[in-house]
Amino acid sequence: MASARDLEQLLRGAAAARQAGQGAQELALLDEAMRIDGSHPVVMNARGLRALADGDFELAERLFDAALKADPGQQPLMMNLASARRGRGDRAGELAALEAVIAVDQRHLMAQMRLADWHRADGNFPRAAEHWRNVLSMAAGIADMPPALQARIEEGRRFVAEQHADFAARLDGGLAQAVAAADETSRRRMGACVDAMLGRRRIFTNECSGVHYPFLPADEFFERRHFPWMPALEARTDAIRAEFRALAAGRSEVIRPYVRQEKGTPENKWSALDNRLDWGACFLWEYGEPNAPVLEACPETAKALAALPRNHIPGRGPSAFFSLLKPRTRIPPHTGVTNTRAIIHLPLIVPQGCGFRVGGETRQWTEGEAFAFDDTIEHEAWNDSDELRVVLIFDVWNPHLSDAEQDLLVDMFAAADASGHDPAGLSRGG
Repeated sequence: MASARDLEQLLRGAAAARQAGQGAQELALLDEAMRIDGSHPVVMNARGLRALADGDFELAERLFDAALKADPGQQPLMMNLASARRGRGDRAGELAALEAVIAVDQRHLMAQMRLADWHRADGNFPRAAEHWRNVLSMAAGIADMPPALQARIEEGRRFVAEQHADFAARLDGGLAQAVAAADETSRRRMGACVDAMLGRRRIFTNECSGVHYPFLPADEFFERRHFPWMPALEARTDAIRAEFRALAAGRSEVIRPYVRQEKGTPENKWSALDNRLDWGACFLWEYGEPNAPVLEACPETAKALAALPRNHIPGRGPSAFFSLLKPRTRIPPHTGVTNTRAIIHLPLIVPQGCGFRVGGETRQWTEGEAFAFDDTIEHEAWNDSDELRVVLIFDVWNPHLSDAEQDLLVDMFAAADASGHDPAGLSRGG
């Protein structure tokens, strides 16, 4: 009577014959093993693999199916059964076997890959892309990937990219008419929603180094409707620009480096601009205090600022200054102090090659066209031209604050000052 050892030797011999490409020898050894114990799942699987290689898909399916009944839940047997059914042209059966594999283990790489192929062949490209995304996620953790698998992964990556682009085009097209008919607020918000969903941009949040006022909209650029006085300000652009030019030509000492770090500050992103006029500032108002000599030299600018509803907070606001950015200079990404204010830019001198990004939106300055933004959302600026760029910058209250809230904030800062303490960085909060 044959022993378990005899069966094991037959299976080892069959495996060696298969490795050596000796199909007839492998078949003979496996048939002998089947005579000894044809109900053993390992024996049936080995004989099924030989049948699969020989193109006898019906026999292979019977053997794999019987092996699974003897040893339920074995994923390798399910994968082999799927292959046999594919060979027979039984697409529904193949799909059932592959789905049985991932019902046991969602992270079965080959099952996910074959499901992607199955749905792609079936014309269900979105479902195929879903399985390929699963594959790509798992493949990210595989070290020393075999070249053949690497090629398949790259194929899947290209397919996913194509499907993503197709989805984006369909979504943009499907929404185009409705978006065009919407108001400005809805267009901007829906645009950001779709772009974030499609991975075309990030949604940035407030990062306040001082006071963060909760529950205000974290909008990168405020809409002009909040600032009905902007057209009147823009109408003064030529006069304001002329005053700046005259001031810069005759009183250059009033222009100082915008970045002035304390001595001993460790190397950081501001070091390249520290105490340099690459980014210069000429202040008309600073931390709520007027700079009389500059205001006297710029009476039209002073009048324009005085007409605005600015955020008067003793020792903190408003601030207003001419911002000078020299050629080939970049201001690194950074965030501001408090979201209780809006920052206004009135571009005065803007050569080609200048740009400004707030969060996920980049704009080009246009001379004489003002805009408002939330500087507690990451922003950066650059001047890639060979000429000076100049912008008038000042702050006003965040338009989403009520008058009562503005008054409460002034009271809060006054109480903080009176206390002599600064546990929450309130000194930086104006």
